[in-house]
Amino acid sequence: MELRELTTKEEMLGNFELLTEVYPQLTLEEYSFELDTMLPHNYGQVGVFEGDTCIGMTGYWIGSKLWCGKYMELDNVVISQYHRSKGIGEELFTYMQKMAVDNNCNMLALDSYTDNFPAHKFFYKQGYVPRGFHFINVLNDKAIR
Repeated sequence: MELRELTTKEEMLGNFELLTEVYPQLTLEEYSFELDTMLPHNYGQVGVFEGDTCIGMTGYWIGSKLWCGKYMELDNVVISQYHRSKGIGEELFTYMQKMAVDNNCNMLALDSYTDNFPAHKFFYKQGYVPRGFHFINVLNDKAIR
């Protein structure tokens, strides 16, 4: 198992199959378009590889907010359904925490769907706690994955 930062769009496109485990309706064209939109705005990815196969990944953003200063937000944490409960998530979270510290971030954050109870249990074990609600107002139902 190897963790590595993905720095190019081409490397990130290699994660497409893994992302379809969470977003089965996502097309390669949509993923490519979203990357073109996100990459200029401090978006990055870290992948967990077994040989050439990506078996886990997270996107991340580094930003700053008034209430916490500099922070890292994990985005779309995915471990392949065939590789869960093998310590891959813990390795990925340890790596991301070190990256956040190395980037002088004051905190790590992530969003999780309210009904994703197995993920919540994992996040608690990693030291994450819910701090508030993420309210949304859907303006285009067809665009939400």
